Amino acid sequence: MTLRGRLTAAFLAVVLGPVLLGALFVGSTMAAVDRSRSAERLGLAAASVRTSVDALCQQLRAAADAVALVADQAGRPDAAGQVVSRGLAAAVLVSDVAGGVLYTTPGAPAGPWRDCSADDPAGGPVRALTARVGLRDQAGADLGAVAAAQPVDPGFVARLAAVTGVAVTLLDAAGGVAHTTEAPGVRDAVLTAARKVTGERVTETLDGRYVRRVGPSPGQPLPLVLSVPSEQPPGLYAALVGAVVLAGLLAVAVAWRLARVTTRPLVELAGAVDRVARGDLGARVPVRSRDEIGRLAAAFNRMTRETDSYVQALTSSRDQLRGHLAVLGDTLASTHDLQRILRVILHSAIAATGARAGAVLLVDGGVLVGRCAEGLDGRWPAAGPPPDATDPAPSADADAAVDAAVDSARPAGADPAALRVPVGRGVVGAVAATGEPCRGRVDPAAEPTGEPRCETYVAVPFATPGGLADRAGAEPAAALGVLVLYDRLGGDEFDDDDLVTLRTFAGHAAVAVDNVRVHEEAQRLSLTDPLTGLWNYRYLRESIRREVERASRFGRMLSVLALDLDRFKMVNDTWGHAAGDAVLAEFARRLRGEIREVDLAFRQGGEEFVLLLPETDARGATTVAERLGAAVRDAPVALDGSGGVTIGVTVSVGIAVYPDHATTGQQVLDAADAALYAAKAAGRDTWRLAEAQPWPPVEEIAVPAAAVSPSDGLPRAGGAIDGRDCPARVTAAVGPVDLDAGRPEVPVARSGPGGASSGPHPSRHAHGR
Repeated sequence: MTLRGRLTAAFLAVVLGPVLLGALFVGSTMAAVDRSRSAERLGLAAASVRTSVDALCQQLRAAADAVALVADQAGRPDAAGQVVSRGLAAAVLVSDVAGGVLYTTPGAPAGPWRDCSADDPAGGPVRALTARVGLRDQAGADLGAVAAAQPVDPGFVARLAAVTGVAVTLLDAAGGVAHTTEAPGVRDAVLTAARKVTGERVTETLDGRYVRRVGPSPGQPLPLVLSVPSEQPPGLYAALVGAVVLAGLLAVAVAWRLARVTTRPLVELAGAVDRVARGDLGARVPVRSRDEIGRLAAAFNRMTRETDSYVQALTSSRDQLRGHLAVLGDTLASTHDLQRILRVILHSAIAATGARAGAVLLVDGGVLVGRCAEGLDGRWPAAGPPPDATDPAPSADADAAVDAAVDSARPAGADPAALRVPVGRGVVGAVAATGEPCRGRVDPAAEPTGEPRCETYVAVPFATPGGLADRAGAEPAAALGVLVLYDRLGGDEFDDDDLVTLRTFAGHAAVAVDNVRVHEEAQRLSLTDPLTGLWNYRYLRESIRREVERASRFGRMLSVLALDLDRFKMVNDTWGHAAGDAVLAEFARRLRGEIREVDLAFRQGGEEFVLLLPETDARGATTVAERLGAAVRDAPVALDGSGGVTIGVTVSVGIAVYPDHATTGQQVLDAADAALYAAKAAGRDTWRLAEAQPWPPVEEIAVPAAAVSPSDGLPRAGGAIDGRDCPARVTAAVGPVDLDAGRPEVPVARSGPGGASSGPHPSRHAHGR
């Protein structure tokens, strides 16, 4: 059912309800009043009947007394005649003691006569009403009786009806109608109603007449029925029904009109709501009034306008966020540069949330260290350095010292690495320690914690994918870092939507860090030997090329050592390959312990190893070879779980130096291998240096010496001395090589002051070891 139908039904119920109740009240009230008035009329009529019949009986009794008082029997007829002539009775009857008729006046009514004192129903039709008086002599002896009678005929009933003002019906002994003044059309209905009533109660006929029975009773022996018509106006109920129907029609018309006027704005509003639900935010509702519905329409229009603006802003923000995510995805897919990825993530997070500044911090040894930052100019706090990561509970004094140290170490610029916050301290420290995101407003009275100054913040942790996932009974993984934003544009605090957005970017940051680490680990595994942990042959080829290029560019030396464990096949054949693997791993450990950080150790294959010693000459290389030989020779390798069994091994070493023994990486490797074979041939457990290569022939190159910079300030080779051009020739010569003294000095012939050195090889620099 529609709202208009419900409003119409409600209005009809409100309007027609009282109308129907009023009609029922009017009808019932008028019926009650009519019944009451009719009953009152019938009561008065009954009283009048009793009075009239009683007066008639008294008159007849007086007439009978008058005749009975005549002592002379002969004179009694005359007295009876006088009574009849005067109208006191219609007939007089004198009877003896035995009941025999002594005298009766002429024209006496036929019997039976009804005695006025009788109160039982008559045995037959009542033809006359009589009053009987005893006849006595002077001595008081009973002589008989005198009865005066009045006929009961239609005239008598008509006189009663005239006296009472109601219709009168005299019943016979069988309950039929003896005489009546009722109209023939209602006579049967009155007689039927009279038969149903008992006593003197009032009843009603179907045609609207009220009926009451009177007598027989003492003083009124006649069985009479009185009836009066209803005093209600004819057609009262029809008029009431018509009024109700008319009121209903008017109510329906008015209700429909009011419902239409009331629901029309609501229908328009519902239609607009449907259009909005289908995506049409431009739907508007006409404001037709200033009532509640009008205010509702105006509020709806205002809401749709604001919603449209909000949706447009959300759409723009969504498109912007999609763009940032696309850039972020492209960055993640195209590079493993962690710094670049973190910068893209931070920039996208700031743009998506409207923050003024932000930073990405990664955990490094119990301290959050800034890796990238944006908008932190002027926000650097007066805070201190992080405490020692190994100190579990720094004191207040230690915290103050930490803050002071960080402040002193922080540069004036916006270097992200200058942002250092201990894990567990401040906002970002607590987020990193608990793994729970946090947002809010900074208390200005709070103790400085080394974080940038701000008013509002939002910070979320990030760990390896799945590391911070909520699992029942599982400890949260340690955070890799924290993504934090400061001071949203507009001054509002960050909300839960910003927190969700920042979680997304923190997830990308976690994936980026994890991918970079996985990439680095995969790269490391692809370039390292899984047994010894040393670099593999693949990385050896790349490294020797790079180191030769560096040594050539900066005029440095590069020593290459080729190592081989002596008689290693016997170890495998005697103790098994597991023991051989253990010997190789132990040799690699000792090898790492005898070299510098800048030196590179490789496993070339099997029991063969290679060392690259940057900025090291032949003397330094031989020192390393001797030290390695002693480290292996003097300490046999103990096998785990073998009951104290040890394996003694030795190593042979071949040494080659760039550029003394070769001019390319592969050549220097080949020279080292040749020296290794020489060490093997010399009895093993020793080292040998590669044979020196002959120097190229000396050429004489004309070089302008004593160059003077021209007036333009740009120097050039050669020039004038005291205004004269002084060309000079520089001759470079190479003498014999002393293998024990490292790389030889290159003699340089100079001509004139300020000459430049020349030769086929760079000048000798520090030998290193």
